[in-house]
Amino acid sequence: MKLENFFSLMLCAALCLSLSACGGAPSGAAPASGGSAAAASSSAPAAPDLTGDWKQVNAASEDSYQVATIQGDIIEIYWVTESADTKSLYWAGTFVAPETADEPYTWESANDTEKTGSALLASGDETKTFTYQDGQISYDVSAMGMTQTVRLEKQ
Repeated sequence: MKLENFFSLMLCAALCLSLSACGGAPSGAAPASGGSAAAASSSAPAAPDLTGDWKQVNAASEDSYQVATIQGDIIEIYWVTESADTKSLYWAGTFVAPETADEPYTWESANDTEKTGSALLASGDETKTFTYQDGQISYDVSAMGMTQTVRLEKQ
């Protein structure tokens, strides 16, 4: 083999290797920089966990207020009167957990009339709209021709 043929063959081999090295990551591999959809979603804020106990923060009295418990797909709300040591059911209904961190988050709760049907201070509404925003759950309560927005915070 002549030297110039050998040199040409080596040059071709080097050129082929350098071109294949510049081809980028193998198909299916994540890019080295610039992020990916999976990386972007892992840095997105998580949906809030609303399960647990909640207490009214805008009650007219420190002695009388509402409390709520969210467990699984159920929300229950009670009237509490400390001086009388009483707790009366106001609402028992469905709860739909948020799937994103978007606020405000609103869900429509269906009344569990088996639980609320015999409770004297329970709402007679078929459904109730709840809103979660800025760490508070809010909803309207109507009694004796007056409507108040109740605001609860997690305990």
